Amino acid sequence: MQNGIHPPYGPVVFRDKAGGFAFLTRSTAVSDKTVEWEDGRTYPVVDVEISSQSHPFYTGTARVLDTAGRVERFERRFGVSR
Repeated sequence: MQNGIHPPYGPVVFRDKAGGFAFLTRSTAVSDKTVEWEDGRTYPVVDVEISSQSHPFYTGTARVLDTAGRVERFERRFGVSR
């Protein structure tokens, strides 16, 4: 790696505002806000709107859209377009 062209890489806490979940990882993300973590140290915190703890796909609350039914309804209404 060349010196001076890469952003600083260090520990950052990502906090999910919707799920009340936070995790510590390493990232190049920067933030002016800080939070005291479980180990007693202070880390920069980045607030995110959604993570795997609150996303419907990962929590199992996702709705399945009936795309086949919509295509058939369109073809019935406007004729087959093939």
